[in-house]
Amino acid sequence: MGVFTQLGAAELADVAAAFDLGRVTAHKTIAAGTINSNFLVETDRARWFVRVNEGKAEDDVAWEARLVAALAAGGVTTPPPVVARDGRPYAPLGTKFVSVFPWRTGAHLGPDEVTPELASRLGAALAQLHTVGLELPASWRRTSIYDHDHLVARFAGVATRTDPELAHAIAILGDELASAVAATGIRGAATHGIIHGDLFRDNVLWEGGAVTAILDFEQASGGSLAYDLGVCINDWCWTGGPNLALVRALLAGYRSVRELTDADRAALPIEVRAAAARFTITRITDVYLARVDNPEKDFRAFLARSEAWRGPTLGQVSAVL
Repeated sequence: MGVFTQLGAAELADVAAAFDLGRVTAHKTIAAGTINSNFLVETDRARWFVRVNEGKAEDDVAWEARLVAALAAGGVTTPPPVVARDGRPYAPLGTKFVSVFPWRTGAHLGPDEVTPELASRLGAALAQLHTVGLELPASWRRTSIYDHDHLVARFAGVATRTDPELAHAIAILGDELASAVAATGIRGAATHGIIHGDLFRDNVLWEGGAVTAILDFEQASGGSLAYDLGVCINDWCWTGGPNLALVRALLAGYRSVRELTDADRAALPIEVRAAAARFTITRITDVYLARVDNPEKDFRAFLARSEAWRGPTLGQVSAVL
């Protein structure tokens, strides 16, 4: 977590002018990003979320802005990007690009704050995102940076290590990747469209029991809608172990907006396992091996999920479909 680019008074004034935000009256850094530098900027007109996109090509910034604008226009609860004076939904700042969004109030839920009612609302919000995404051009479905081949390549760099802390994880993950390959046909038959790809609790704002914003579409891509559900089940329905009451509620909320196909239902248990394996692998490579001090992203937390889904609990999830 950190801020990689600092904005001084001159830079803030340039950003405000580029987007016609008004006169800057206050700002503060938001040390919650792992990729970008984020700021709350107040002007005499309103409050704004300002993001400095770190290490991104203009095409990537433009793709995300176009997607978020279309989802917001379709009714997804996400703040649309502000259009700059030059007509683009972002603006250059030196060699980087800045995105600006209207500020949304709300708070993130802790793991013990997720109730069946809130899980149901989250499921409905995800289904709305998927439904709107299915109406967008198929050409918008870029490949996920975390596709199976990418994860296999990451795992190959881990599997040869002799670190005793990783030995058990290596054995589990090897099995999980093999199982994903064996289920390629089932996974491919599920409904594919636009997915968020990272809809964890820290990417959703809540206020008064309602979703006020779905955030951070940087990992959005084309993909299996069942996989997106699997990601959510791993984060929103885990309270020290699988919480089937939350799984049932999340799926009921989702199905109140978009019904799962038979192929989606067949793929979901596989995707729950695939999502757990993905986040175990990326936390090993990006946090543990990189020696990043971030206890909230300890790979062992997702390794525990991978192990849990290898037991009878996954069959119980299948039973509620």
